[in-house]
Amino acid sequence: MKQNTLVGAFAALCLLAAAYYVFDRMQDKKAFLEAEEEVVAPGEFSFAKLKQKAQALAAMPYKKPQELPGGKFKSLDYDEYRDIRFNPEHGPWAESRLKYDLQLFHVGGMFTAPVAIYEIVDNKTTPLAYHQEFFDYGKNKFSDEDFKMIKNGGYAGFRLHYPLNSLSYYDEVISFLGASYFRALGQGHKYGLSARGLAIDTALMKGEEFPSFTEFYIERPRRNAREIRIYAMLDSESVTGAYRFLLKPGQGTVMDVDAVLYFRKSVEKLGIAPLTSMYLFGENTKNRFDDYRPEVHDSDGLLVHNGAGEWLWRPLDNAKFLRVSSFEDNNVQGFGLMQRDRSLEHYLDFEANYHERPSVWVEPKGDWGKGAVELVEIPSEQEIHDNVVAYWVPKKKIEAGKPYRFSYTLNWIDDYDDAEQVEARVYATYTGVGGVMGVLGNKGRKFAIEFTGNKLRRYFGNGELEVDASASEGKIERAHLEYSTVTKGVVAYVDFEPNGKTSELRIALKHEGKIISEVWTYQYLPQ
Repeated sequence: MKQNTLVGAFAALCLLAAAYYVFDRMQDKKAFLEAEEEVVAPGEFSFAKLKQKAQALAAMPYKKPQELPGGKFKSLDYDEYRDIRFNPEHGPWAESRLKYDLQLFHVGGMFTAPVAIYEIVDNKTTPLAYHQEFFDYGKNKFSDEDFKMIKNGGYAGFRLHYPLNSLSYYDEVISFLGASYFRALGQGHKYGLSARGLAIDTALMKGEEFPSFTEFYIERPRRNAREIRIYAMLDSESVTGAYRFLLKPGQGTVMDVDAVLYFRKSVEKLGIAPLTSMYLFGENTKNRFDDYRPEVHDSDGLLVHNGAGEWLWRPLDNAKFLRVSSFEDNNVQGFGLMQRDRSLEHYLDFEANYHERPSVWVEPKGDWGKGAVELVEIPSEQEIHDNVVAYWVPKKKIEAGKPYRFSYTLNWIDDYDDAEQVEARVYATYTGVGGVMGVLGNKGRKFAIEFTGNKLRRYFGNGELEVDASASEGKIERAHLEYSTVTKGVVAYVDFEPNGKTSELRIALKHEGKIISEVWTYQYLPQ
């Protein structure tokens, strides 16, 4: 009886702890979403006031950000600009002994439109004035006249440093630089793909509009705080916006984003939570490039968890033509650009370290309604160009003068773990000519999709696995499975006969008539 009583008491404590954890997380989320409703004194900063400022700005004609009028800073080339380095010993937080260090990017070179940066202390904002001692200018020589031209706006952006990988060293953990771009890192990561505040009219013939963060407000954290709040004002021809970011660095760095948008005019295509990456070639495209490296990319696939509960995997490609894929959905559960391949020997690049680039997973807060996850893949011949974009497009038409709010979480991680909801994941995608290998005159395309999962060996050995393959255009000629002794998974070999039209392909694994894997999807373009 005593033992049963102890077990029951322990179980009750576990339930109580779990309930407290859920309540605590709900309170954190509630606090994040409602913090702008706090009552503040006149002259003090709040998110509510930043929203009011954005709304008032949207009622006025758009003014393009003022750029440097001239001087050497404006004409710096790539190497000259890189030679300007921030001096952390003289930075604004150098003597504060905080867990964070604030460092600034100098205006100039490609970044000729200064941004305003404010520090928030006790709800009051103070502009960060320009100080020459913040920077080491390297071999560059600047005149007094050059410095006069930037004294009212010498910063292009900022970055935050934090003891991410070691208690004794402050790693760069996030940076905001250029338009509305920003990048963050989790433990063990090197910078790769970027996020953006907003995307407008991406991949449309009339050209894309690039909103910019024009003002930043950085809340100075308490001495041992692990989290930090950042606020930003966004502006462009079509829209203004108030943004709030709550950054929580760690093994997977988490960033809560709250955006309230006010439109000067309607837009044709609005991209929410946009991610921008690079894919030059990989296992499914390497024959286009004469390169000693097997793969070159910051991301290798788009992962989508749709409102119907499906997990979709779309391997990235670098085709000869612009490719736009749309995954229509209702209340999307999440999406992201993944760098799933983590093997150094698959890249053989000891400088770029592509195997250490982060993945980013977007988790919407609340119901985003009907719309689509859109993937844009732009042809590219060089790895210096970001040629992949993914974002959420709301179906409902955007109306001018009406506020729109989107809240979501960005997770900067190795890969999103969907193992609790699927029994098999896509490990790799290979392509080649269709039919029997080595036979001349073969037609069509062969796709070899490798799946991994703990139960696949048993399922395959018992003959309980089947391939589910379909094509919207053309015909699936053959499909069969083979066991992989390397990954202990299975490879689905599918021969596809195209008919000259763009085709959407789907391949998945079935067990007892039910799909148990991620659904591999691919957009085949006619040659």
